[in-house]
Amino acid sequence: MQHCKTESKDAFYFAGMFRITNIEFLPEYQQKESREFLSVARTVQQVINLVYTTSAFSKFYEQSVVADVSSNNKGGLLVHFWIVFVMPHAKGHIFCEDCVAAILKDSIQTSIINRTSVGSLQGLAVDMDSVVLNAGLRSDYSSTIGSDKGCSQYFYAERLSLHYPLEISATSGRLMCHFKLVAIVGYLIRLSIKSIQIEADNCVTDSLTIYDSLLPIRSSILYRICEPTRILMSFVSTNNLMLVTFKAPHIWRLSGIRAYFEVIPEQKCENTVLVKEITGFEGKISSPYYPSYYPPKCKCTWKFQTSLSTLGIALKFYNYSITKKSMKGCEHGWWEINEHMYCGSYMDHQTIFRVPSPLVHIQLQCSSRLSDKPLLVEYGSYNISQPCPVGSFRCSSGLCVPQAQRCDGVNDCFDESDELFCGIPCNNRTFKCGNDICFRKQNAKCDGTVDCPDGSDEEGCTCSRSSSTLHRIIGGTDTLEGGWPWQVSLHFVGSAYCGASVISREWLLSAAHCFHGNRLSDPTPWTAHLGMYVQGNAKFVSPVRRIVVHEYYNSQTFDYDIALLQLSIAWPETLKQLIQPICIPPAGQRVRSGEKCWVTGWGRRHEADNKGSLVLQQAEVELIDQTLCVSTYGIITSRMLCAGVMSGKRDACKGDSGGPLSCRRKSDGKWILTGIVSWGHGCGRPNFPGVYTRVSNFVPWIHKYVPSLL
Repeated sequence: MQHCKTESKDAFYFAGMFRITNIEFLPEYQQKESREFLSVARTVQQVINLVYTTSAFSKFYEQSVVADVSSNNKGGLLVHFWIVFVMPHAKGHIFCEDCVAAILKDSIQTSIINRTSVGSLQGLAVDMDSVVLNAGLRSDYSSTIGSDKGCSQYFYAERLSLHYPLEISATSGRLMCHFKLVAIVGYLIRLSIKSIQIEADNCVTDSLTIYDSLLPIRSSILYRICEPTRILMSFVSTNNLMLVTFKAPHIWRLSGIRAYFEVIPEQKCENTVLVKEITGFEGKISSPYYPSYYPPKCKCTWKFQTSLSTLGIALKFYNYSITKKSMKGCEHGWWEINEHMYCGSYMDHQTIFRVPSPLVHIQLQCSSRLSDKPLLVEYGSYNISQPCPVGSFRCSSGLCVPQAQRCDGVNDCFDESDELFCGIPCNNRTFKCGNDICFRKQNAKCDGTVDCPDGSDEEGCTCSRSSSTLHRIIGGTDTLEGGWPWQVSLHFVGSAYCGASVISREWLLSAAHCFHGNRLSDPTPWTAHLGMYVQGNAKFVSPVRRIVVHEYYNSQTFDYDIALLQLSIAWPETLKQLIQPICIPPAGQRVRSGEKCWVTGWGRRHEADNKGSLVLQQAEVELIDQTLCVSTYGIITSRMLCAGVMSGKRDACKGDSGGPLSCRRKSDGKWILTGIVSWGHGCGRPNFPGVYTRVSNFVPWIHKYVPSLL
């Protein structure tokens, strides 16, 4: 087998695979030096050579290289290969990926005589449906064909109920590892990841990628992890092979992976269930291989039957919801329930779906792209004539809430259906919409929730342009009352604990680390104090109804240090002179180093203080260059920014966490929530500026929970 001769930067690499149906697998094919492997490799390379040397790309074609020949659960041989082209002086031009793949597929297609999907290529019977070809990277090519072995391992597993470990770590240099996992024919591979330590950078450089193949073929990706995690996650292949690549090119601290894989039998996801007469939930169904992420292209079928014609089937989804399918595709699987089509989507709360029939046939078709989060669904029966108990209201999601909570101004249904179309006679206790519909909600204007069918309650809403801050004293000084109308003090069991910022009538933005731990994550002991100048003298106090901590928050590195808080009571519009929301920045907004901003809070005024300030404090700081920030702390991610003065003495401190870093936009004078007080080395120390959560990186995440800000 000949390796690519060229080292040209103008080379283009394509990774591919197909199944040969007329050659039976032999164990010797797993040995790269065996006569059997070399024979098949030579034959495949000759066939691919002929295909491309007679094509429109003939003058650019360099060679093909067979990387692996393996067994598979469909029989025959599964061949993994690379194709290399060289275009001298490419000057930015790249090969058309679809064109390169089409040449190979057309060669097979033209040889197909009957309705079979198998075509003959120079004596090779190739399964047309198995052909995959994607553009690849030179680094992957070098490591998978053996010219640059680096960290590459091959595992053949044939014993059931045995954990095969995958563990590697490094403290310096770079990591680029390939683990090729192959199981005995007829079985699947389950990969369980205990922990990953990488730099979170949205997969720009660091990642762990799981492929449903033995080469890094993009269209065969099962899942990709780009965040450090210590939560056990497991993934299942669709065949008897899997590739795991782990990349960490720039190691600032201990990087690595702790994982294991095992051989498991294929499961049939189907069941017939006879539901009892007693109404209520009585059993559970789940996605395939639960609690593992379920693989793409899987199918599940469930048949439910109740014992009485008056009973229907109720399904309670723990973190999921299904809605009527539209013209668009279903990103997270589609459902067919009694011949009606639905799309699935993940939620952060329970939903209930009811089928008013004693016979229910359900089919789940998994997404065809990636593995997806596991699903757990409770099932039971309900009285079709009375889907919700007497005295309750049925939400659009199927959830039942007390009728007394209908039209009370609180979104009890999560989907807001309990607050829609609540028109009542208009009086001085109601809010009047533009179309003359009235709601029992006096302060509906600009509270972040669209209550009016015409949206008039949220029209013309804007964030603060408060100008009283123009007269502030630079440095850690007392503020002017009402100068920072979005500043919030969060109290835990009655004591000031963290800060936050008002972003709508119902929602606040704060830091995730304020709520880390079982007690702190419970909203019950928390109260939000708004419109406050002197600690303890707030103009408005509301219990906290809900705390949403970012799902990727890392308590060790403070990455993804952001949280949303929903108030139990929206603040009244009569206080809009003292309470105003601050603007959320545009997604991906770039900030300039040296720009002046303000940090505010009731935290400690000195590192040695043992209690916070009574009066709201303010300090002018400047944004620090990200490179300088990284060189100071080392573990600064793209979701963090530094601000302060390198000489020290102006900074946030303990008690200010979660509070705002406010920057004024020159174009319109609006105040922008650029950062959230997160962490730092001490308080006001020279050369150690404060580290803030970069809010512009979380705009889509914020909009997911507060869509009215769009």
